[in-house]
Amino acid sequence: MAQPAQSSSQAITPRHVAIIMDGNGRWARQRNRPRTFGHAEGVEALRRTVEAAGDLGVQYLTVFGFSTEHWRRPAEEVNALFDLLRLYVARDLDKLVREGVRVRVIGGREGLQRDIAGIIENAEQRTKHNDKLNLTIAFNYGGQDEIVRAARRFAEDVVAGKLKAVDLDHKIFESYLDTEDLPAADLLIRTSGEFRLSNFMLWQSAYAELVFLDVLWPDFGKAALTQAIDIYRGRDRRYGGSAPEPA
Repeated sequence: MAQPAQSSSQAITPRHVAIIMDGNGRWARQRNRPRTFGHAEGVEALRRTVEAAGDLGVQYLTVFGFSTEHWRRPAEEVNALFDLLRLYVARDLDKLVREGVRVRVIGGREGLQRDIAGIIENAEQRTKHNDKLNLTIAFNYGGQDEIVRAARRFAEDVVAGKLKAVDLDHKIFESYLDTEDLPAADLLIRTSGEFRLSNFMLWQSAYAELVFLDVLWPDFGKAALTQAIDIYRGRDRRYGGSAPEPA
């Protein structure tokens, strides 16, 4: 995951936008509806956002769909979240194929229902040659879990004699991450007014610009994405370097 080459983000669209889609439950509660209703409306927001990202020139869009911590929620809600992935793929996969969107799903595959695993594999295979927009869905994903799994895989290769411990550097470690073929995140957005990363893309967001919007996810769309990108463009991205001296 190479850092973007630009030193300033002014008038530049972020190459990789990551989004923590938060607020479905609160959106539903405000309307005296069950949380599952909010999740269903969240799928509609995802559709709008995928379309908007393509229109705005974003090349990579990564969204947080199901966290490893979500297993702690009531079984009814967990099953509803799984149903929404089924619904989204069933409704939109043909459209995503036609419109050049490549779909990837990152996260652990262990414990997923067999049909969910099949849906993921089918979506990835049918869209693997697309290149207009790269849509990555983090499902059964946690940033710490991803790093632990990467470290374990590297250790296994060392034991097998494929590598030596001294070979480890940032580039090699990144090759063991779920996002090995994605660029680092430029912009990370969290909706609902919360100010947390919630274990999302911890490694990949080391130099991402963080934007927290006071909008619940079901209300998110092109206007909110444009607002976040405008905020990004106003930031001075130095990647740890010094600010330029005033003229």
